[in-house]
This record gives sequence, structure tokens and C-alpha cells, in this order.
Amino acid sequence: MPYSYIEEIVTADAAFRAWGQTLEETFISAFDATTNLMVDDLESITKKEVRVIEVNDRSEEMLLFQILQELIYLKDTFCLFLRLQKASIEKKDGLFIFRGEAAGERIDNTKHHLAVDVKAVTLHLFSVRKTDFGWEAMVVLDI
Repeated sequence: MPYSYIEEIVTADAAFRAWGQTLEETFISAFDATTNLMVDDLESITKKEVRVIEVNDRSEEMLLFQILQELIYLKDTFCLFLRLQKASIEKKDGLFIFRGEAAGERIDNTKHHLAVDVKAVTLHLFSVRKTDFGWEAMVVLDI
């Protein structure tokens, strides 16, 4: 599990750090950390539906922000729990371009043990940075 929840940083929200050797791995970890706040067992999510996620931005931070907001939008609008399966990021003309494939299924109260409802990604303490070991993201979610 390449993420950890941080309890001492916020009281009414949820915070986590996600990491990976690459930016893509870090984004996948952050996606899983966000989903895992909503459903206790990530393995209970069957890959029945696939959604393509494409976003772009001028910074790595806002790129991740948009990806996590898209995850929440898909949960709220289509009642989907998703896990990011594939991710690629390229930089072109000053923009970071993300293309990803998320797979999952409709929320089923009899199958998925629901945890908290994530409402939004906040900019409070939000960061994406390169480290000596790869990449790390810090995320606070409104729940």
C-alpha cells in the first residue's frame, strides 16, 4: 500500500500521503487512497466498467487535483467505485497531459462496506513533489 493516512494534520477532513517511484505510480496511489477512504476493501471492487480519464494542466499538483476531483465526480454522478488501472503523463507545450483508465463498478451496499463519503479535494496542504526516492503527494479531502 503506497499511501498512508495522517490523522494529526486535520480534524474534520481526511489527509494522506501517497508515493511512488514515478509520477504515474504516485497518482495511482493517491487514487487508491481516495477510493479506500470511501470503501473499506479495495479488492471488493470488481472491474465491470471502464472509464477513460483525460485531463491536462500546467502543474503536476493541479493535474492530480483534477484527477481526484474526476474520481469524486464519477462516484457522485454515476455511483461508481473506481480504481486507476493505467496512467500516462506527458509534457507537451507547457502542459502536463494525463491519460488514464479506471475500472470498477456501481456502488452496491450489500457488497461494499462503505466508510466515509468524500465530497471534494481541498487545496489545504496539497502538494506534489519530487523526492530522493521518487514522487510524493500530500492530499486533504473534505469528507
